[in-house]
Amino acid sequence: MKIDHIETIHLRFEYADGFTYAGGKCTARVTTLIRIHTDDGRVGTGSVYSHPGLVELVVQQQLAPLLKGDDPTDIEALWTKMYRITRWFGRKGAAMSALGGIDTACWDLLGQKQNQPVYALLGGSKTSCPAYGSALLWKDIPALAEEAARLISRGFRRVKMRLGRGDDYDRPAVLAVRKAIGEHCDVMCDGSMRYSLEEARKLGQFLAEQRVFWFEEPFEPEAIEDYAALRGTVGVPLAAGENEFGLQGFRELLRTKAVDIVQPDACRCGGLSEVVKTAKLAAQYGARFAPHTWSDAVTVLANAHVVASHANGITVEVDQTGNPFIEDLLVEPLNIIDGQLQLSNAPGLGIQLDEAVIKRYRLTDPFNIPNGSYSDMVFGPEHWKG
Repeated sequence: MKIDHIETIHLRFEYADGFTYAGGKCTARVTTLIRIHTDDGRVGTGSVYSHPGLVELVVQQQLAPLLKGDDPTDIEALWTKMYRITRWFGRKGAAMSALGGIDTACWDLLGQKQNQPVYALLGGSKTSCPAYGSALLWKDIPALAEEAARLISRGFRRVKMRLGRGDDYDRPAVLAVRKAIGEHCDVMCDGSMRYSLEEARKLGQFLAEQRVFWFEEPFEPEAIEDYAALRGTVGVPLAAGENEFGLQGFRELLRTKAVDIVQPDACRCGGLSEVVKTAKLAAQYGARFAPHTWSDAVTVLANAHVVASHANGITVEVDQTGNPFIEDLLVEPLNIIDGQLQLSNAPGLGIQLDEAVIKRYRLTDPFNIPNGSYSDMVFGPEHWKG
């Protein structure tokens, strides 16, 4: 099996009425699918969550010509080759995310070649993975409570909400969500990187009283010293890592004892390979991992295969903000039963993309993105909220 060509498919969806969060009003979403076509007719699928134009440049102008003719199932060698090609301008950010999309597609192809699902390639046997509903952005508290209850009715047993709006909102919001989901379900709280160390410590103590499952990203990713100072002082586990790249980044979080839970994301951190390496490293430090996902169903499942095959894996994130790349992209949609995401026993990632959905949302020019707030990316100064 050899790589014939690599396809990049950029998708864009515009909300009719988006959601409000720490960055302002989200108006649209983007993601990029990677397809590796081989000389024997197989197709492996991965995805990337980054600036579409940068992904296009890295994949099509840099990596694809140099990978043609390589064996995609020689995963470690291929990852090392891509990393060395992009190291000078990469190591973190779009280049690492782009090579990660190719890496995930290689795992899909390896599973197809060996006729095994990815979780089996990783030594696992579980056919499901715990999953949580991720939504509960900034909105009126009664509406927030109603949304939390809806997530539970959809089969989730854990939900994640966003804080960082101020004490007048944060604490009543947590109380309302806790009441709405009941005592036997879990709530995670995302701090939206908006706290000082003193503020985070006070809030963390309150979250512990409310039996919050974890406190995520109270600080910006560069503030490792603050994470290390907060960890272990508030009675609630500390989580971070969605803004980290490569095993070296997660090694720093773990080495400094900054977090209890690391959150690698296959479509950002360097592919499924780096999620696997991070999971193993976390285990060595006595830590757990719970992958972040805020892009598409391909990555949700890629991350889920890793969680299902590692004892220190906790759960995967499933965006519930009306994102069609989560809800509609797959022919067989994500299936949540009693808090568990069901995994296919089909080879590789076990997915088939809905071509009609791809056609509907395909972005023809990744270098010409309409202005808007794309949750994690901003285009146009009028959408920048700081």
